[in-house]
Amino acid sequence: MSKLFRLGLLSFSLALAGSPLAASSYLFYLEAQGVAGYSSAAQKAVFYSLSPKEAMQKPSLGFDYVQRFSDEYGDTGVLSLQVRLTVNAQGGTTLEPQVYNGFLKLKLGFVDLWAGHNRPRFGLSADLDNHALLLQGLSMRGFGFDRDWGVGLERDLAWGQAGLSLTSGSGMPFYLKGNYFLAGRVSWGVLARHNLSLGFSAGLGKLLDVMGFTLLSETPRPFAAVGFDFTRLWNNLESRVEVMAGRMAGQPAYALFWRVGIGFLEENRLKLEVQPMVIRKEGQTRALLAAGVSFPAAEDWTLRGMVHYDRESRDTLFVLQVYFYKGVRF
Repeated sequence: MSKLFRLGLLSFSLALAGSPLAASSYLFYLEAQGVAGYSSAAQKAVFYSLSPKEAMQKPSLGFDYVQRFSDEYGDTGVLSLQVRLTVNAQGGTTLEPQVYNGFLKLKLGFVDLWAGHNRPRFGLSADLDNHALLLQGLSMRGFGFDRDWGVGLERDLAWGQAGLSLTSGSGMPFYLKGNYFLAGRVSWGVLARHNLSLGFSAGLGKLLDVMGFTLLSETPRPFAAVGFDFTRLWNNLESRVEVMAGRMAGQPAYALFWRVGIGFLEENRLKLEVQPMVIRKEGQTRALLAAGVSFPAAEDWTLRGMVHYDRESRDTLFVLQVYFYKGVRF
């Protein structure tokens, strides 16, 4: 069902993009990435950044398409479609299609309405774009989803943003097994103007236990949590903090995330980051520590590296990524 749903959405989006709606502009990017590393626990080369079952990051080839619609009064909507074909080289090479972004957003004046595969309005990931990054936040650790299928409302305000979403609670694939995820977030501060943002989130529902496109359990698990996130930019320094607390599968759950980075060279082109994380869920506590470096080697090429240590599994993961992202006009 999930594959048919993704193919249907893709066909709908491509058809809409070619329809005679008033379109003011579009952006089209080609995307490719190579990912390779070494796991100390497995004592072998790996071709992923988190797990062979996770969606990100893996060797892949795809595109990113954004179409804006407008009329004589201004912008009326946005169509976003980002599709990848990834290579899973663990335990035999397989190809996996991914719809990362796949949504239509309509500007209704007082509010924006979106439907499709987009960010739930929960936590720091509601504003932070992770689509190319090696370092990942709490949404990839069971606290919400980086992307999910559903609908949402958003409104930009002079002092920040407010949003509400109702999604499937299944993440990358689409399933209907009694699962759902209702989430809302209010933030104060606009990074582009204030160099800081303070957000409050709440979410509840019955979530499926998924890892990438792999369904680990057919039974949805109850989830309820509140979160606080804070982002501060200052000269060449940036700091992001997120705290969450609630209940997952009937047990207490909490998480603490901090990412601090410093930029060097002109326009902070060379960035170094450190990211400690502590997670408590399902009766177990995990301590994770990661460090990353990124450098745009050319206009369309970015080099990234990461060292990730998991205290519980005693695994140190070394990962290198070559990322290509180039705009194309037709």
